[in-house]
Amino acid sequence: MAEALELAEHIGAATAATAVRDLDKEGHRDAGFDQRHPVTVRHAARRGLLTGYTAQCAPGYVQANLVILDASHADGFTRFCQRNPKPCPLLDVSEVGDFRLPRLGNDLDVRTDLPSYRIWREGELVEEVADVSALWRDDLVAFALGCGFSTDQALLNAGIPVRHVERNESAGMYVTNIETVAAGQFKGPMVVTMRPLMPSAAIRAIQVTTRFPHCHGAPIHIGRPEQIGIKDLLRPDFGPKTIKIQDDEIPVFWACGVTPQAVLRYAKPPLCITHTPGHMLVTDLTNDSLALF
Repeated sequence: MAEALELAEHIGAATAATAVRDLDKEGHRDAGFDQRHPVTVRHAARRGLLTGYTAQCAPGYVQANLVILDASHADGFTRFCQRNPKPCPLLDVSEVGDFRLPRLGNDLDVRTDLPSYRIWREGELVEEVADVSALWRDDLVAFALGCGFSTDQALLNAGIPVRHVERNESAGMYVTNIETVAAGQFKGPMVVTMRPLMPSAAIRAIQVTTRFPHCHGAPIHIGRPEQIGIKDLLRPDFGPKTIKIQDDEIPVFWACGVTPQAVLRYAKPPLCITHTPGHMLVTDLTNDSLALF
């Protein structure tokens, strides 16, 4: 518990410098590109037209969390994902030195096609950038992990409102006291996302999201955030601080693909590149293609 709280403070301090930029995430809405199609969304990010959250981009298509590590750490991280499929559902892994993921999209370039990246060195967040081409090396491996934006779409299709999508924001993300299953140096607490729902909608949400294990699947906790180490829902460790629980709602928590960013503090790889929370890689896969039934 103490380690989780310490990590939350560490992450909060590291992200404080970007708080002002996070106040405005809707600048891309009128930027002159078609938000409905994954290729045009990726190209908009590549050209610097897409700079904000991707929650409302390419509805119906899978979005992915991104982790880029050197090849010497790739096997360990693969084992970590295999042992922790809820927070780290592995969609694809690149060949060593290849910045493409052809199974996930034509003309997809992991160096340029996200609106924002985070640069980590020895487990410390050092910078956020819009392009990582200058950092790319022949020994890097890219991992794409499933994202809750796909289950958000499934919830919306089922008539369940998802407030952060309606606002074109990211869900609030929290470091918990739930420990992941370690794989060598990769270990640490799980990160979760929270969605406020009416109790009846929460029951339906379990049914809907169970169909998408490659996008975190069903919730891992409902109600009473203190039981999983969350002291204040109004102070997420990642994401906006604008989603409030109404009197007739309960908090519902899903495992989150930002978990690797919490684990980096313990693994301390010399270099790691990730997505900035809420700024995802939009793929050509459809959400329906990942549904179990």
